[in-house]
Amino acid sequence: MAVFKALTIAGSDSGGGAGIQADLKTFQELEAFGMSAITAITAQNTLGVQGVWPLPVEAVVRQIDSVAEDLSPDAVKTGMLFSAEIIDAVAERIRGYGWKQLVVDPVMVAKGGAPLLHPDAVQAVIRSLIPLAAVVTPNIPEAEVLTGMTIRSLDDRKEAAKRIVSFGAKAVVVKGGHGEEETVIDLLYDGSVFVEFHHPRVNTRHTHGTGCTFAAAVTAGLARGSNLTDAVDLAESYIRSAIEDELGIGGGHGPTNHWAYRRRKGAS
Repeated sequence: MAVFKALTIAGSDSGGGAGIQADLKTFQELEAFGMSAITAITAQNTLGVQGVWPLPVEAVVRQIDSVAEDLSPDAVKTGMLFSAEIIDAVAERIRGYGWKQLVVDPVMVAKGGAPLLHPDAVQAVIRSLIPLAAVVTPNIPEAEVLTGMTIRSLDDRKEAAKRIVSFGAKAVVVKGGHGEEETVIDLLYDGSVFVEFHHPRVNTRHTHGTGCTFAAAVTAGLARGSNLTDAVDLAESYIRSAIEDELGIGGGHGPTNHWAYRRRKGAS
């Protein structure tokens, strides 16, 4: 039996809804063996982030090396990397190991508004990490920070996508959850063709970890050998199930339902 392996390089979420925890749950649900390199420890729950403690760069690099030397991944995802020093070190390792199936989720701010990326680290993302990406998966606020432009319309998203690809990424998905349309439109651009994914907006506050989960689902699809469009289509179905079949736990922005997609498939 073929075993497909996916590595996430990201921060830990003690509340279990985002970060490393969301990534590993998603990998497991989509039948990819999950591995991790933790970049930072956070104390957080559905009400917010109570503390962030980055790991030493050496600790992050040694985790990546340990995985690479024995369990070489079929696809890699980066999430919360916190600082320019960690970003540069992670990018150096990804480049050195020749990992091409890289999903970059440019995590900048937690759902409750707490910053998860130093302001001076944005240029490190653009300079070091994005040029290595098979796909970058920003939401609209993240795309605005990366491109320096205001995004209001679908045409704005298309322009932002072009700019992000011009940084060196092979493709980008500008997610539409922060848009104002009744229909959420996620926009995939591969440098030549735009593909739109439409789905109805769900009225819920339980969306903590949606960005991490979506990017992890894309990573699992790539690890299993899917092309990018099919991997994004899988992620669209996965995250839609996770949001629609809400768990309803916690007093704030609750987590998405990571097992909803599998249960729906089993019932069909």
